[in-house]
Amino acid sequence: MPDSQTVKSPKVIIAGAGLTGLTMAILLEKAGIEYQVLERSSEVQQTLGGAIILSFNVMPLMEQFGVLDQIEAISFPIETTMIYKEDMEVIREINLRSNRKMVGYGTQVIPRPQLHAILLALVPKEKILVNKSIESLVQDTESVTVTCEDKSTYTADILIGADGSDSGTRRALYKDMEKDGITPKIIEEENKTLYMSVFGTTDPMDPANFEGLDDDCTRCDTVVGDERGLTYRTFIIPNNRVSWRVDFQSSAMDPEWVEGYKNADYKAFDLKKLPERWRGRELAMMGSLGILFDNTPQDKVCKVVLEENIYENWKHGRTVLIGDAAHRLLPGFALEGMLDAIVLANLIYEMPTSNHKNITKAFDEFYEERFPTSRRELSATQQATHVMFGRTWLDVAGRYLLLKLVPKYFKEKSRDYINYYRPQAAFLPRVNTRGENPSTPQRASKKYANYLKSKGASGSAPAAAV
Repeated sequence: MPDSQTVKSPKVIIAGAGLTGLTMAILLEKAGIEYQVLERSSEVQQTLGGAIILSFNVMPLMEQFGVLDQIEAISFPIETTMIYKEDMEVIREINLRSNRKMVGYGTQVIPRPQLHAILLALVPKEKILVNKSIESLVQDTESVTVTCEDKSTYTADILIGADGSDSGTRRALYKDMEKDGITPKIIEEENKTLYMSVFGTTDPMDPANFEGLDDDCTRCDTVVGDERGLTYRTFIIPNNRVSWRVDFQSSAMDPEWVEGYKNADYKAFDLKKLPERWRGRELAMMGSLGILFDNTPQDKVCKVVLEENIYENWKHGRTVLIGDAAHRLLPGFALEGMLDAIVLANLIYEMPTSNHKNITKAFDEFYEERFPTSRRELSATQQATHVMFGRTWLDVAGRYLLLKLVPKYFKEKSRDYINYYRPQAAFLPRVNTRGENPSTPQRASKKYANYLKSKGASGSAPAAAV
């Protein structure tokens, strides 16, 4: 990093202290870039949310952060995932044991609140302000100023909206764009589906009553229910617990379930509102959904309702959207927003100055790299939804062809781009490539190389800017 006395870093506002926002904050902290996090909730620590899947694509970054061991200690790798019909006939077994051999990391199932706590511990407390819901913004070629609902204002060089699918930053940005004569767009897909997902994690249970509960890897089961649009999944996590989720996909969902939840963050939910008949659904690991419900603390149950979508406009002026604020896929995955943060942080770090031209160039490069991937992920998710959980004869035929007949070679080749894409922070000591599959080549940072040269170091982190 060049001498911080001669080149001043930009000042950044991050809206949102979820997984994506915290990842962005940690990156800027380690890059020596000034920032402030504005969180709309009254508390920073997340307590709701079941298990999430932390892909190996972000594991090199977790290693750079120095928290990989912590994450692996409270999570289980997925070695196999089984897909069943409701009568427990196996549709397919998907073997993921080769992942670690290929890429050097496992795909980990981890409780969302615990992952959030690990990341939160890396951000200085004074850098996060709570009860700061963004209401509006004003930006020009010199700066961007946000006004929160409590009428407080904050000014910076860059505003990053990482405040989830119900993004106040996005609403404020789109009003600003309309003022400038630009009509924001959301990409409407023919197969867009409305989802309701209910999450919970049980207290520790008796391993004698549930197969695989005391294993050292997760058992990941998906049951395609007979009821139209219903699926349910279970993940074994450490300490003899089961994280479960019930998904319901429907274009005609009960309006009472949707009201107040659509495209919102995780909200508390009363299990008694679920249909009583769902309690009897059989689990592949023995028992029924009702047993899991009864062993789950009510205050730890939550629900999210959303539509798969991707917004076409991620940036305007000095404001940029990342994570769920820009694209929303299936809940339960901690990946795309973190990858957004890595790419954007590298580009911000590399800017010679924070003038309007350099910010525009960085945002353009960010969009060019991440938008096609998000578009592709949306399409793949929607196709998988119809193949795995659809009920029409076309869906059933597609499921049979994909899971039973398509050669393994083609399914593996379709995942190649995912296996190779493992970006790292360019301003931190690089983690050596693990596994047999090399990662996608990443542009080295000349700025970081010059910084190391000036300090006579080979791997020191950048000093904080002043």
